[in-house]
Amino acid sequence: MPRKKTVGKYKIKTHKATAKRFRLTGAGKLVRTKGGKSHLRRRTSKRTTRLFDEMVPVKGRGIIKRVHRLAPYLKD
Repeated sequence: MPRKKTVGKYKIKTHKATAKRFRLTGAGKLVRTKGGKSHLRRRTSKRTTRLFDEMVPVKGRGIIKRVHRLAPYLKD
């Protein structure tokens, strides 16, 4: 069985915090989670806490470029 050909010279390490916060959609859009989901949510209304669950598309080419640099193998 022949060996796989190597594409590049080095493997780039993924920035784990970035990989946990961002995701790619099926269409290839970059989406992010909202902040403030973890604690101090008792006083907020149920409607507001539901709004925390949805993911928001990332705006700004510079931020998208930075995320792709930090997490080059980002999938799902």
